[in-house]
Amino acid sequence: MGITKTNLFTAEQNELALIAKAFAHPARIAILQYLAKTKSCINGTLVQELGLAQATISQHLRELKEIGLIKGSIEGVSISYCINSEKWELVQGLFNGLFDQLNNSCESNNCC
Repeated sequence: MGITKTNLFTAEQNELALIAKAFAHPARIAILQYLAKTKSCINGTLVQELGLAQATISQHLRELKEIGLIKGSIEGVSISYCINSEKWELVQGLFNGLFDQLNNSCESNNCC
């Protein structure tokens, strides 16, 4: 596959695509749901909860942290992760805006 020409798209479109890519793996969805449910956790807890290898979970956590969906803090030898509420507000606004735009388009055009 060729190089994506991200410069052809708006910052908002690129941001939505990055977030959607993070949502595209069921393990990341499970991690996000677990973090939302528990309000925080330690990496080892995720291994027990999801049944995935430590290395696999660490990779998914890194992906989520890189785009800012979660944040983590080091406490001794453990790293605690939680949902980044500021980023989640932005994510919710971006997706709501997209869904509203699509809904309004379908309503006015009587989509097929």
